Amino acid sequence: MRKISPWVTMITLILALLIAGCFPLGPRPSGNQAATYAAQTVEARLTEMALQTLIAQLTVTPAIPSPIPTATPAPQEATATTLPPTTAPTALPTLAPATPTATPIPCNWAKFVKDVTVPDGTEFRPGESFTKTWRLQNIGSCTWTADYALVFVNGNAMDGPASQKLNTTVRPGETVDISVNLKAPTNPGDYTGNWKLRSADGVVFGLGRNADQPFWVKIKVMQPSQVAYDLAANYCTAEWRTSTGVLTCPSSGIDTTNGSITINNAPKLEGGRQEDEPALISVPSSGDGGFISGKFPVFKIAKGDRFKAIIGCLDGAPNCNVMFQLNYIADGGTEQNLGSWNQTSDGKWESLDIDLSSLDGKSVQFILKVLNNGNSQDDLAFWLAPRVVR
Repeated sequence: MRKISPWVTMITLILALLIAGCFPLGPRPSGNQAATYAAQTVEARLTEMALQTLIAQLTVTPAIPSPIPTATPAPQEATATTLPPTTAPTALPTLAPATPTATPIPCNWAKFVKDVTVPDGTEFRPGESFTKTWRLQNIGSCTWTADYALVFVNGNAMDGPASQKLNTTVRPGETVDISVNLKAPTNPGDYTGNWKLRSADGVVFGLGRNADQPFWVKIKVMQPSQVAYDLAANYCTAEWRTSTGVLTCPSSGIDTTNGSITINNAPKLEGGRQEDEPALISVPSSGDGGFISGKFPVFKIAKGDRFKAIIGCLDGAPNCNVMFQLNYIADGGTEQNLGSWNQTSDGKWESLDIDLSSLDGKSVQFILKVLNNGNSQDDLAFWLAPRVVR
């Protein structure tokens, strides 16, 4: 059986009493009864209002308490999850680049380095002898033996040999100076002679990408010039002096202590070149500041005149080391310099060809001077065929 709440029973009873009070049964009261009823009605109304208040209080839905806040747990550190190893995709096969094929180095191959003597366009007198020297490098893979040879190919041979053995060994990468004695043609003009090398087994080769190009000698043969003043023929008209004083001309011989001046009509120049023209052998005095100088008589210069000579050291003087100077005095003025050149015993000499046009019309005294290297023991310096031509 369902149990009825005491609150419900109380509310039901109060409602019943109210209804009975508001709506009384029977006839309408009068007089004191009506006042009594009115008072009862007011009382009942107040009771009703109190009851409604009570019911409202009883029926109010209790507030739901707020939840007690709880501490938010700190986030846990993420733990890395180890993934299973990923299987790499199968690599596609790659084609290896083709290996370049090395170009084989030819067995016999030469490279031109420089003209040691007689650069292109050097001027010579008709029939004048000279020595041409090339510096070449062996850039092939084979060694040049003493049986390799220099061979004339074409052009003008200039009285040179058809072939000439190297008589030396040149390994790959090494350089060599190759010389040949030649003579200028007798007629004026420009001349070229082409040369190559030949191996011991007869293979002719040269320069260039295909080792087939020649190296050459190019010269210019000039019209014969009139010698206006021959200094070699008149060398004893000059006043020769050294740091020790005035010399007697010619000197009695070579004097490497006090200095000396002599003439040699068939001198052998450094490197073994034999000459057939006269050379003034001017030896400076020894010691610091040693020198020799020759001051020639006055000579009047004309327009176009040139001073020419070859200078260097005599053969057999390995320690020769000097400075040549060509000086002059014009119209009685101070000594001036036309040029200075250092020379050592290195198998080479130098050709001088100096334009004298700036001295046109002047009365000039030439001064040939040689300064020593401190020790004159090997300072056998020469002026080959010094002259003024016009």
